[in-house]
Amino acid sequence: MNKQKFIDKFLRALFILAILKIITIFTQFFKLTFWSVIGDLFIFIVVAGIIFLVVLSMENKEKSGNSQKKKRGAGGSFYLENSLFDRIRNRYEELAEKYIAEKDYTRAAKVYMNLLQDNYRGAKTLENGELYNEAAVIYLKKLHNKSDAASCFEKAKQYQKSIDLYKELGQKEKVGDLYQQINDFDSANSFYQMVADDYVINSQMVKASLIYRKKMDAPEEAQEVLLKGWEENKDAFNCLNNYFANIAEIEKLDQMIQELYQNTASDKKLTYLHAMKFEFSKDPKLQQTTRDIAYEIIAENINSHSAIVNELKHFNIDDQMILKDISRYRTGRNKMFKN
Repeated sequence: MNKQKFIDKFLRALFILAILKIITIFTQFFKLTFWSVIGDLFIFIVVAGIIFLVVLSMENKEKSGNSQKKKRGAGGSFYLENSLFDRIRNRYEELAEKYIAEKDYTRAAKVYMNLLQDNYRGAKTLENGELYNEAAVIYLKKLHNKSDAASCFEKAKQYQKSIDLYKELGQKEKVGDLYQQINDFDSANSFYQMVADDYVINSQMVKASLIYRKKMDAPEEAQEVLLKGWEENKDAFNCLNNYFANIAEIEKLDQMIQELYQNTASDKKLTYLHAMKFEFSKDPKLQQTTRDIAYEIIAENINSHSAIVNELKHFNIDDQMILKDISRYRTGRNKMFKN
């Protein structure tokens, strides 16, 4: 009995809501286009029909299973209500999937947002359907998700709207990228400079150099930052290695290797030696210079760092005698300490 009353009440409520909805839809003729209103009316009729059929199905099931209802008692009413709304929800899901299959992403999004109360899936459906402006509005207004909204505005080529949001998010490099996209290079470089300055403040000199070189087309500034990192011992090896890697001309590179070595403090020479191993293998024309520097550093440090003798093999790859000499040196040194 309770279940039957619930169904009757539900049908009456549905009928009243249907009348109100139809009145609302027709009042939209004064605000929206004819086909937009007809589209909303069509969706409502389909959904109302689905609900009506589900309720009728439940009512028939109620009548045919009357004897079982008496056994379940009051708990059956709760089960019926849950079952009914689950079925309605599933029908909504099927309807949305049907619209997506038909590539009618706008109607699918309306089902998600208006009937399933799922704004995120609605926005995602619009985005997947390449309706980027519409998706951006949902992300921004309904979900307060500036990041996804900015991304959608960018895809829609609404660059200024995207820039404004990325500024609010503090994504300076992305702002610079978008300014470059619209050929506003002064504004782009202004934001790239902020990014580079932030990296320098945080001792991330290699990253700062990449901004100068890749984004700002300023190779000289990139080299200055790397040299600063080497001199101030801020990620020294990577700064030195990248500094050398950015010099394309072998003759100039050979010259810079010698000049920097002359100004290298003794406590940084082991790091310089490590860098020489990379430069030695880069080009045969660099081998004499890098080998000479390596020998000098090894000779200066062999008494305090005996294991440094092993570095000789990196600069004499094909010389088997060097390997034997290294072995004899280490054996003799070990005997000396034992005695």
